[in-house]
Amino acid sequence: MRPARAARGGGRDGTQAGARTGADAAPAAGALAAGALAGGDLDAGVRALQSHLRSQPRDVGGWASLGLAYVEQARTNGDPSRYPQAERAFDRSLALGSGNEQALAGRAALAAARHDFSGALKYADRALRQNPYSERALSSRIDALVELGRYDEAAEAADTADSRRPGVPVFTRYAYVRELRGDVRTAREVLERALDGASAPADVAYVATALGQLAWNQGDYETALTHFARALAADEDYLPALEGRARAQAASGDRAGAIGTLEQVVVRSPLPGPLVALGELYEARGADGDRTKAADQYALVDAHTALARAGGVNSDLDTALAAADHGDPEAALRAARAEWDRRHSVHTADALAWALHRSGRSEEALPHARRATATGYRNAAFLHHRGMIERATGHDGDARRSLTAALELNPGFSPLGAREARAALDELEAAR
Repeated sequence: MRPARAARGGGRDGTQAGARTGADAAPAAGALAAGALAGGDLDAGVRALQSHLRSQPRDVGGWASLGLAYVEQARTNGDPSRYPQAERAFDRSLALGSGNEQALAGRAALAAARHDFSGALKYADRALRQNPYSERALSSRIDALVELGRYDEAAEAADTADSRRPGVPVFTRYAYVRELRGDVRTAREVLERALDGASAPADVAYVATALGQLAWNQGDYETALTHFARALAADEDYLPALEGRARAQAASGDRAGAIGTLEQVVVRSPLPGPLVALGELYEARGADGDRTKAADQYALVDAHTALARAGGVNSDLDTALAAADHGDPEAALRAARAEWDRRHSVHTADALAWALHRSGRSEEALPHARRATATGYRNAAFLHHRGMIERATGHDGDARRSLTAALELNPGFSPLGAREARAALDELEAAR
């Protein structure tokens, strides 16, 4: 990576932010459709594409662009029912133009959105054989390798993408690969340079949110709030920035503000992450009515994952994480084992470790908890899980170090998790 480069171009792409909606996403779809997508009104863009394809039903690029727009709608609105529509649009494009790069890259993005990362890698590689400079395929390839836990290959893919198509989508992915390896300084520098070079409101919101999330992970809540404010100034409806702001508000002690913000988020996009975060904030307040509200949020996680599965999404990781703390530990373990069979990322290692621990299998959990933290990734939740597992297996010294590290890194990582970590650490210190 050459961080001195200015980010050029833009758009949001891949598992971290959704399919791009810029004009270059629809080069053959007609000026009206491309203009609507570039203007940021996704629903209007979809309507324009649909109208265009009714009059030009053999437009290969138009069908690929419509598929990508459906993927973005699914992500933006938390509506996985759009994914089968996207699949049909890509199939139509490929039937009209076998092996066309746009549709293959779109299928890669769709597979990643459905958490089929092996499929995403397959389609990305096929697209890159057609066009080695496809930004979407290059980005999806990095995403797939990251999510499969193939971090050395992901780093190589990020370097390749940077040499071919430097810009916001590649820079943000490169930063995440560095963060996963514990190189927070380089990740921050790359994101800052990407933000300096971003001009489109969508790009500013996307990169500023990534910087906010990076700052929050390191416990720098004031900086995180500043970045989220910049993201929302660019796009007041950008849900990842609203969710990030809520988490930073909660960690800073403004739980009422955090609850209000998350309530806005889940009304518009009831995804598992913000639903669990809102439920935990309700639960932390402790009143009977709040516990009922919390239970309602956790139940909505189950409803959303069922809807996601109907749309072809693999939801086992979400199920494992939510059920381990707020549901059936055995169901969490089944889901975590299934996900581990598919991919060996730090996130699946952590989920499996925690599900095993919550199911009373802490000895079996310990190697997975250690693996989750082995890359150098600085994540307080991972350290909390590792510390609790070390405590349960009699490794008290290691447990003290892990729990202390979690609370020093990001003391507001979770209202319930941080409380549990502090209580466990107090008991360990008292027993010395």
